[in-house]
Order: sequence, then C-alpha cells, then structure tokens
Amino acid sequence: MAAAVVGLVVSGLFSAAFAPQLLLDPGTVVRWGLPLTTVASELSVAITLGALVLAAFVVRPGAVLSRTLTVAGIGAGVWAVSALARVVFSGANTVGLSLSSESFGDQLGVYLSQIPSGRALLAIALLAGLTSVLALFVSTATGAVWASVPALAAVVLQSLMGHASGSTSHELAVSAMFMHLVGAAVWIGALAVVAVLRIRRTLDGQDLAVTVARYSPIASWCFVLVAVSGVVNAVVRLGGWSGLTTDYGVLVIAKTVLFLVLGALGWAHRTWVVGKLSVGTDRVAGLFWRLVAAELILMGAVSGVAVALGGTNPPDDNAPPADPTPAYLITGRQLPDEPTFSSWFTEWNWDVLLGFACAAGLVVYLRWVIRLHRRGDSWSGLRTASWVAGMIIMFWVTSGGPVVYGKVLFSAHMLQHMILAMVVPIFLVSAAPVTLLLRAVPVRKDGTRGPREWILAIIHSRYGRFFSHPIVAAINFAGSMIVFYYTPAFEYALSTHLGHILMTVHFTMAGYFFANALIGIDPGPSRPPHAQRLLLLLATMAFHAFFGVTLMSGEILLVPEWFGLMGRPWGATAIADQQNGGGIAWGVGEIPTLFLAIIVAFSWSKDDERAARRRDRKVDRDGDVEMDEYNDMLKKLSTQKERS
Repeated sequence: MAAAVVGLVVSGLFSAAFAPQLLLDPGTVVRWGLPLTTVASELSVAITLGALVLAAFVVRPGAVLSRTLTVAGIGAGVWAVSALARVVFSGANTVGLSLSSESFGDQLGVYLSQIPSGRALLAIALLAGLTSVLALFVSTATGAVWASVPALAAVVLQSLMGHASGSTSHELAVSAMFMHLVGAAVWIGALAVVAVLRIRRTLDGQDLAVTVARYSPIASWCFVLVAVSGVVNAVVRLGGWSGLTTDYGVLVIAKTVLFLVLGALGWAHRTWVVGKLSVGTDRVAGLFWRLVAAELILMGAVSGVAVALGGTNPPDDNAPPADPTPAYLITGRQLPDEPTFSSWFTEWNWDVLLGFACAAGLVVYLRWVIRLHRRGDSWSGLRTASWVAGMIIMFWVTSGGPVVYGKVLFSAHMLQHMILAMVVPIFLVSAAPVTLLLRAVPVRKDGTRGPREWILAIIHSRYGRFFSHPIVAAINFAGSMIVFYYTPAFEYALSTHLGHILMTVHFTMAGYFFANALIGIDPGPSRPPHAQRLLLLLATMAFHAFFGVTLMSGEILLVPEWFGLMGRPWGATAIADQQNGGGIAWGVGEIPTLFLAIIVAFSWSKDDERAARRRDRKVDRDGDVEMDEYNDMLKKLSTQKERS
C-alpha cells in the first residue's frame, strides 16, 4: 500500500493528473482523495480475488482454508468501504463541488441515480459487500467459487468504465481492461495472501512449499494475461509511436519497465525458490522473503502508476468521426466493404478475450499431450489435430470475417452462430479433452481441488448431470435458438460486448453438450443406445430445419432498428438478407448433421464389432454357454412333447 501511494504521488505530480481544474474544481481533498481511494479499492480487490483463488484451487481444507476465506472476507469488506468512499469522491469530482458545499448532497443523489458511472460505482460497492458476506460465511472450495461470482461481476463493471467506455475501440478496450484487472488482481493478491498466511503461522514449511508451487503457474498465466492486455490497452490509447513522448506515454513506459522487472523477479522466484522451499533452511526462507517483499513493493508501485495513468488523458482519445455514418452510429464501427470470398479471411476485428482463450486452450492441450509422450504414453494424433482445428476455427469465427460482417448482416451473424454451435463442438468433442486431462494431470491427495478435481466435481454434480443429459442437451441446443432470436436477447448480444461474449459462450457450450451426448467418449452423461441417438439427432435437426424455414419465409425483420437502419449501399435488403440467413441456418446445419450421423453410425458399428469379439473370446474360453442352454431347452421341450 505504501509503495502504491508513493507511485501514485510521483506519477500524479509528473503528469499533473491531479492538478486543480480550470472549471468546477472540487478542491484538493477530492482531487487526491479520489485516486487514494481508488488505490485502496484496487488493492483490496486484489486481496479478495487472490484469497478466493487460493481457497478454490490451492490451499488444503481445514485451518488454512478457513483463514484464507477470512482474509478474503476482510479484503472484500475493505473493498466495499473504499468503494463507497470512491463513490463520494467521484461524485464530487464529476459535479465539480467540494464535499462541504451545501448542494453537494443533492447533486450526489443525482449522480448516483442518473449518471451511469455513479450507478456503476455504487453497484461495485454493493457487490463488494456481498462478496465479503459470502466469503465470511462459506467454508469450502466450492463456496469460494460462489463468493467470487459477485467479485468478478464488479470487475466487469469496473472494466466498462474509464477510458474504455468512450473508446471507438470499445470492445477491444473493455476486454483488455477486464483481463488486465483480473490478471493483476490475482497475481498481486494471491502472493500477498500467501505472505499474510505465512506471517500468521497458518502455513508451515511443507504447506508453504506446496502453496507456492501451486501459485507459481497461476502467477505465470497472470503475467501473460497482464502483458497481452497491457499491450492492447497501450495500442488502443497511444495512437502510434508518437504517443510515447506524451505524459501518458511516459507513464506507460514506466509501468512497462516496472512490470518487466516484476516478471523477472517472478521468474527468479519460480526458478530459485519454489523447488527449494521444502528443504526449509534459513537461507531459502530468507531468499523467499526477499523476493516476496521485492515483488509486493513493485506490485504496489505498478498499481499506483496505473491509477495515475487512469487519471491522465491518453494521446488518442478515440473520438468518433465528425460525420459518422449510420453504420457507425449503430455499431460503433465503420461499414466494411462488400464481402468477397477473400475478405472473409482478410478482414479482422480482434477480440482479445476470446482470442486469448483460444490460444490458451491450444497451449494447455498441447502441453498435456507432450506430458503424456514424455512419460511414454500415447495419444491419438487425430484427436490432437481435431483440437487444433477447433481452436483455429473458433479464433477465426470470433475475430475474423464472420464477426466483422455479423454486425451488419443477419446472414453473416447466422453463419457465425452455426459454426459456433455445430462445427466447432464436433472438433472439440472428438478431441476428448476431459480424457486427456484425466490422464495428464496428477491426482491431488490432500483434499484440495486442482483442474482434475474440479472437472470431475462439475461432471458428477447434479447441475453437470442435468445439463449434459442427452434430452436436456437437445432441448437446450434447439430451443435456445428460438428464445435467443425472438426475445430481446438478440438485440442485447448485438448492441453490447458483454452480450456478444455471453452469446458466444452459450451457443458453443450448448453445441458441445449436444455433440458430447451423441459422439463423445469423455466421462459425463449416460449416453443412450446408438439407435436412440440417431432418433434424437433427427428430431433435433427437424426442429432446426423448421427454424430455418420460418426465417426464410418470414416477412418481419428481427431487430429492425439495427439491421434496418444500417445504410448499406451494397448487398441485399435487410429482409432479404434475413431470409438468406434462414437458408444458412437450414442448409449449413445439414452438413454437420450428416457428419454427426456418420460418426454415430460408425460408432454403432464399432461397438457391435467389439461386442462380437468379446463374445467370441468368451466362447473360445468357456464354450458357447448360451447356445448350449438354448439347445438344452429345445431338447427338453421336444422330450416333453413326445411324452405328452
């Protein structure tokens, strides 16, 4: 905290971020109180999320888990108080009144009830209070995960504020800010909580060694998360290399240098200390504390610089054009050129959050495959190729041509939907990722939950069994399309980045559950016999075809205030394009359906062959008992008939 305040003061004085305002200056108390409460809020967010991550994935049940959840609850309580103080200071800064002004109370009420930033800050404070209550009342790793839900919701609200909220690169900036906040918070907070637990003697030597070893890969992923999102944020706001010469650019450089030094210390921590902590010597313990102290001080300084950076105007404010087109007013982006075959693969609108998820999924899967090969186990190359293909296709459909044109053409949006729900899941299910995880990730025997334990817990939970049930999966797969396109959910997904992310996740998972129920080999649902799988597939696809035909013959435009006002000088009319989208929903869906049917039939044939081979081996070993019993029965019936 002290390092953060020092970094804040030095950076603020350098950039004049907290200098008196020419108009409506709220006074010195507000100008400095706002950044100080922001620092306190962000560091308490870090403590909260770091403690919850440790409780959910790292520390063992018992006293250590209980103390970790207590730290999370206290951190969230401090977060709630500092967030409320931030609401007051932010309101005073926005309306330009000092705290002692007679009209400040009335203006604060207006700020909290009518200004979006005021409502968002108040919601963050309330979510922080809810997180504190949940963290103090739960006592398990599962409870820690539930307690993190309102905390992450508050971080989502925070990422929608600041420079990102008004940027023409809004979606890119918001995703990068969310990644930055979560990565930095978990990295800083988890290390600080480990230090607190060690100081309070909650972690003994062996527990400390195990905790730090498990925290280390989490910190590595956080480093990558912060690095990627930081680069994206800088590119969006600097507006080119010339932006580095401004006050904002100098602070970016300072933050980058501190961050790189911090990464070097983290690497030293992982290389020199983690493997030696179990020895428990004074020398190793001293090295551990020196590295922890240096990391925490640098983390605090980076946090202070980041707050000052947030109060400094960037060189590129990404202001909208003076004469925006209708497409720009609706979507926030210029209208792309008329689509051609090549433009589907050359036009890009990067989604850093989903793109990072695809890259991370690719890296993790390949690392598990390499781990198996190193210990002498085999893994199918076709499954690996299937996963790689699925990740590449998903990256293209969420950052390439389908998302570029999906904002202005219903048909392109439907193409994106069909690929996410029907093409990508086939590749992912065929790759058997859960089976690979169970083989590659070691079992934890101390009661904690790593990736292996969490996946098994989710699969065998009542929620997991319910959503993966073949009938439920089929209803969700087909029915959610009707609910999505004929309710305000469609407009929400078009007009907000959060809605777009939720749409992408939902339809990908709905397709995954459906494909897994039909052709999956991973542990999970009780799959019906192959004949019933084919009937379920045909029934679902018939409903899917009905949906496509309805769109093809429909004369009412969906979300007319979006697609109907785009002002496109090229392409079909909005209603004709929607009817083309219905044709895509019907026609494109038939190809994956055919593949699913072929895979189910092939699996049925292979299953029959395996059953026949098992029976032949049993006959060779024990004789054909069933046939002998059948012949005996016929012989007895014949004897009884002759006697009668």
